[in-house]
Amino acid sequence: MKGGQEQLGPYRYRWPAGCFPLGRDSLALGAFATVRRGWRVCDLGCGAGVLLLLAARREAELTLTGVERDAAAAQAARENLADNGLAGTVLTADWREVSLEPGHFDLIFSNPPYFAAGSGRSGGLARMEEPDGLASLCTCAGRLLRHGGRFALVQRPERLTDLLCALRGAGVEPKRLQFLQHSSAHPPSACLVEGVKGGRAGLEVLPAALTAEATS
Repeated sequence: MKGGQEQLGPYRYRWPAGCFPLGRDSLALGAFATVRRGWRVCDLGCGAGVLLLLAARREAELTLTGVERDAAAAQAARENLADNGLAGTVLTADWREVSLEPGHFDLIFSNPPYFAAGSGRSGGLARMEEPDGLASLCTCAGRLLRHGGRFALVQRPERLTDLLCALRGAGVEPKRLQFLQHSSAHPPSACLVEGVKGGRAGLEVLPAALTAEATS
């Protein structure tokens, strides 16, 4: 897998060989999530840091934190922040074990592995989650969010039921849902979900977005 670079508004994003390249799902998630000036933002499994750059280009004065267990990707994320003049912290750690202050963050992002262990599906090892991965990710996000904080992530449509149940089980109420599709003739290829810690029940389903529109 080759490295590359892309211009994201005022920021230059680079990813090294071996890291996932910039994808439409990440771009769509970066545009979908609620981001407000001055928020404390964390990306769990941040890769080379694209979601942190996407948040920073939307709002100023964010406190940026990334968690990534792959050392090369974590270093690339640090370099992307520094090269673009952004302050932030990137921890080389598994988000299941990372030591961060509970209730600290206003927004958490994640573009997690899509395929459940034992599902018979495969997007390569980096796209296969560990057992109970989705539930433990939501539990981690629920622990790190302040009351009223938001957790935004992208997943495969066939895993939507598991995702919504995992969010509610972690005390993060699903509040916004949007499907992504390549065209009106194609079924959705991904779904974007945002939950609120301690939020009231009630899910807003947004019109489906074509991926070409979501990445503009």
